[in-house]
Amino acid sequence: MSELNHVGLWNRCLEIIRDNVPEQTYKTWFLPIIPLKYEDKTLVVQVPSQFFYEFLEDKFVDLLRKTLYKVIGDGTKLLYNVMVDKSSRTTVNLESTPRTIIPQKKVIGKEIPQTPIADLDPHLNPEYNFETFIEGYSNKLSRSVAEAVAQNPAKTIFNPLFFYGASGVGKTHLANAIGTKIKELYTDKRVLYVSAHLFQVQYTDSVRNNTTNDFINFYQSIDVLIIDDIQEFAGVTKTQNTFFHIFNHLHQNGKQLILTSDRAPVLLQGMEERLITRFKWGMVAELERPTVELRKNILRNKIHRDGLQFPAEVIDYIAENVGDSVRDLEGIVISIMAHSTIYNKEIDLELAQRIVRKVVKNESKAVTVDDIINVVCKHFSLDIATIHTKSRKREVVQARQIAMFLAKTYTDFSTAKIGTLIGNKDHATVLHACKTIKELREVDKAFRAEIDDIQASLKKQG
Repeated sequence: MSELNHVGLWNRCLEIIRDNVPEQTYKTWFLPIIPLKYEDKTLVVQVPSQFFYEFLEDKFVDLLRKTLYKVIGDGTKLLYNVMVDKSSRTTVNLESTPRTIIPQKKVIGKEIPQTPIADLDPHLNPEYNFETFIEGYSNKLSRSVAEAVAQNPAKTIFNPLFFYGASGVGKTHLANAIGTKIKELYTDKRVLYVSAHLFQVQYTDSVRNNTTNDFINFYQSIDVLIIDDIQEFAGVTKTQNTFFHIFNHLHQNGKQLILTSDRAPVLLQGMEERLITRFKWGMVAELERPTVELRKNILRNKIHRDGLQFPAEVIDYIAENVGDSVRDLEGIVISIMAHSTIYNKEIDLELAQRIVRKVVKNESKAVTVDDIINVVCKHFSLDIATIHTKSRKREVVQARQIAMFLAKTYTDFSTAKIGTLIGNKDHATVLHACKTIKELREVDKAFRAEIDDIQASLKKQG
């Protein structure tokens, strides 16, 4: 059929869909869909991401199917053209299925005898659940994906699920929340949360005690394995090799893996390439530092949960001046309460200012991207405008990469935002820049000294 026909068919579908869902749902999940073609009783539509595709199939597959049958006819198939890499415009085609879950694969080879469920402590922190995880712009996608995995472990396309971000942004909380919800919904699932450090200690002990097979068999019997701070495997080859085989076994047998790290897979130094490749198989989601508004909501939630009362101006002041992590925010609340109780003082702005100043007294004022660009260009005697050009001169490229690396280190911006602000580049360019500069620092003493000089100049900005 012609382009007009497939567009017309989809528009007729939209008319029906709009009458059956809330307006905001319609705008969020159906307006972004682009009809591409209709042939062989198959309507091909483009959707912006794998998450988008998974959400449609999970929540609206029946509505879509009934609408297509009504508009086009029984037996009409729906094929999604999914954008998997916006920078290179890479897409894949995925069929709409009668059900959205991925069938669990049969166990290959001999079944591993499992210990009784009651004998396995999941080591989850019950305080870290979805109810206590406050949502904001910086973590909205990660939370949505986490909830999808919790509802259907190992039956979504988010396997493995890899969270990364700076310390204190909520990675451990979200990973625990998934495990806690799975234990609520699927009591028979063997769920285990373990830090990468503890995993490594256990493996080392198993080698020393000649019980490595028991160690591997135990981990291969887990249904949902959560490993925190996976970057700690860096440089530990034997642990990585063992985890590689455990990962493969679990993934092939329809088990869910959830991993957290302080950096993206592409920036994991000292990690085997075959592991990094597997980390990227499912969903890689970044948790950015919380925005001011999210920090306010986190504070309000904690204060409410603890049965406390803080004036609004105190909450605003803390949120605007303590921005590194959720842990810092909670620590400030505890400190203010302690001072208020011990010294019998009212919780007011003056008390909050005094406590916050003690916590952040050694910190400089927030470094901006403009500060970074100015300092880097001054160091290399470059005109500031040069860094935003398409110049491929070595000194310009390196200055641009250093600026991107420092922006990722000192600011809360995502890689995409940093790329926009520095040379109007895409997020992949920023990730490459960070990886390049980090590698150079590790092998080139002179280059490391140069970066240290630039960072010292940045600190003087405060």
